[in-house]
Amino acid sequence: MSNKTINIKICGMKSPENIREVAMLQPNYLGFIFYENSPRNVEEFIDTSIIPTAIKKVGVFVNATIDFIIKKAEQFKLQAIQLHGNETAEYCLELKSTLQKIFKKEDQVNIWKVFSIKDQFDFEIVKPYENIVDYFLFDTKGPAKGGNGYTFDWNVLKNYPSTTPFILSGGIGLDEINAIQSLLDSPESKYLHAIDINSKFEIQPGLKNTETLQKFLSGIENL
Repeated sequence: MSNKTINIKICGMKSPENIREVAMLQPNYLGFIFYENSPRNVEEFIDTSIIPTAIKKVGVFVNATIDFIIKKAEQFKLQAIQLHGNETAEYCLELKSTLQKIFKKEDQVNIWKVFSIKDQFDFEIVKPYENIVDYFLFDTKGPAKGGNGYTFDWNVLKNYPSTTPFILSGGIGLDEINAIQSLLDSPESKYLHAIDINSKFEIQPGLKNTETLQKFLSGIENL
C-alpha cells in the first residue's frame, strides 16, 4: 500500500453540463484543449465560474502563439498551460516571462511541458526545460497529440533523472489501477505529481462517463 497522495486531472472537457457533473467528483484539475485538430477542441466560450475554485483549470495548446495562449488564459481563467507541441525551452521562457508580467503573483499560471514516450526515451531532452517549466507531462507517443488511448512502457520512468515533478498520461483507464499501485510503490514515483485521464472515460470525444470516472477515483483512493 502506498501513502502517497496522487492528484487527478480529467482532460478534454467541452460541455458545460458535463463539466458540472465531472466537477462534482472533485478532481484536482480539469483540462480544456485549444487545438483545432483535436476532436475535443473547445470552440466556444465556457463560463468556468461553474467550476469550484478548488479545481484548477488547465489549458492544452499545440504550437500556439503566446498571444493566443494569453487570450485563452484570461478568458477561461486558466491556472496552468500544458504545451503539447514542439515548443522549445526558449519559447517556454518567453511564455513564462509574459505570464508573470500579466498575472498577479497570487494568480500565477504554471507551465507544463509534454514529452511523448513509446518504448524508450532520452531524458537528456528535458534538461533545457529545467527551472523554466513547473511540471513535465509524459504521454504516449502516437498519431494524435494526446487521446491515443494506450499507455507507454512506464518502466522508462526508472531512468528519470530530474527533480521536476511530473504528470503521467496516455491511455490510463480502470485497467491501469493495479499498475498505478505498483508505480506508487516504486522509487520512480517520487516526483509523480498527478495522473492525467481522458479518452478511456469517454462516451464520445469531449463527453465523459461520470460512472466510470467515479469507479476510477474510488480505486485510486483505495490504493
